[in-house]
Amino acid sequence: MKSVIICDMEGVIQEMNQGALSLFGYKKDELIGKKRVSIFSPGEIVIQNVLGWLNKANKYGKTTVRTKFLKKDGSEFNAEIVITPNFANGKDKDQTGYCGITKEIKDDVDIPITYLTKFFKGIAITRGGFTLACILPMIVVSCFLAVSGNVSLLNSIISIFGVACLHLFSNLYNDYYDVSYGTDEANSEYFNVGDKSLVLRGAQISGGSRAIELGLTTLSKTKTLANIMLILALVSLVFVCINSYIVTSSLNNIYGMIIIALIAILLGYFYTAKPLRFSGRKGLGELTIFLAFGPLLTLGSAFAMSSSSYDFSVESISNFILIGCPLGLLTTNILFINQFPDYTSDKKTGKINLVVLLGKKASRWIYLFNTVLVILLTFIVSETIFTAIDGFNKDVFNIILILLAIYGFYISFGLIKKFDSRDLIKYNIQTIYYQIFFCFALILSLTFFINL
Repeated sequence: MKSVIICDMEGVIQEMNQGALSLFGYKKDELIGKKRVSIFSPGEIVIQNVLGWLNKANKYGKTTVRTKFLKKDGSEFNAEIVITPNFANGKDKDQTGYCGITKEIKDDVDIPITYLTKFFKGIAITRGGFTLACILPMIVVSCFLAVSGNVSLLNSIISIFGVACLHLFSNLYNDYYDVSYGTDEANSEYFNVGDKSLVLRGAQISGGSRAIELGLTTLSKTKTLANIMLILALVSLVFVCINSYIVTSSLNNIYGMIIIALIAILLGYFYTAKPLRFSGRKGLGELTIFLAFGPLLTLGSAFAMSSSSYDFSVESISNFILIGCPLGLLTTNILFINQFPDYTSDKKTGKINLVVLLGKKASRWIYLFNTVLVILLTFIVSETIFTAIDGFNKDVFNIILILLAIYGFYISFGLIKKFDSRDLIKYNIQTIYYQIFFCFALILSLTFFINL
């Protein structure tokens, strides 16, 4: 008997016959409505080939592929699968998913894994793409310092690398503890971008990286890699501190960097680690993300990147804290909207974030409130800080800010309308884009739009 498996558009298994259960070694209640067909393939093949196979099936009506599959016990076998798209009531209706008919074969199957796939495997394991959430705000700060001739280029580069490593340290421990506590295992409703975005193609944007589930890495390797990232971050901090003293002949910036770095390490680790586990403590997770990717990040960047000495007086640090507030809220909204698809599993495993605490319906308005705050705070920043910059083009900036406000409200009202639908993924993706576009707008305003 051949294996027949039917899945929806996101790969969630909807039905399977006795042949599939016998071939892969599972029971129905382990898979139906819970797992995705990606668990049957080695992770590298999933990253490199699966989306292409599905696109080919959509284009030609079906595709036949020879590949390697995995049984429940982890053993590999060679197989041939025929993939066809499914439709509710004929091909003139919306597509509902795919059907895979599989048979085991004796022929050897070789699927070469490219170096590009191995690179994307590393990105998938670490969720490296999300480091833009810390890198772009740091570039904003470096541009702000540069227009006043007050930036150390070497320290800017080293500190961006170090903070990116610290971000990866946090991501990896996030995965480590969410898998350890069963949060990821309980989550069958997470969002994968699939082919819905060319830039984020195939990325996991909620529910963790799923790298351990896909066999891309192991729990112990995840912990080891996290510790390596922490070591790289600390080595970068040492180099930045040494160079800062050489440039400024002062210890003030070094004190600031060390204090903020220690706070960031603690927040990043205990975001998911017990006993603190900020991510499940009724809003402390959202506050942690706001601080870590907002005021703490921009203030720490100023200490690290500046060629002048700062102290902890309000006059010295207030500008950098204010610049960090809208940037922190942008990243908080990425986390926040990603909590909507994870609602059920988070609630089940005691991860009481704001969406779980308040419910999806009420939580919609927090996202909109944050968006309004981002626009208002950015306007205040432009009026009180950026206008003091020689040649800052206020009119151009205001036009850009209006366009960004329209885009932000478009996403907010999309969430309000689709908060309890799988179609919400469109606005999860747009929230990530929004943070990127917003930061680029600030960078351009502090560079290309000076002295127009």
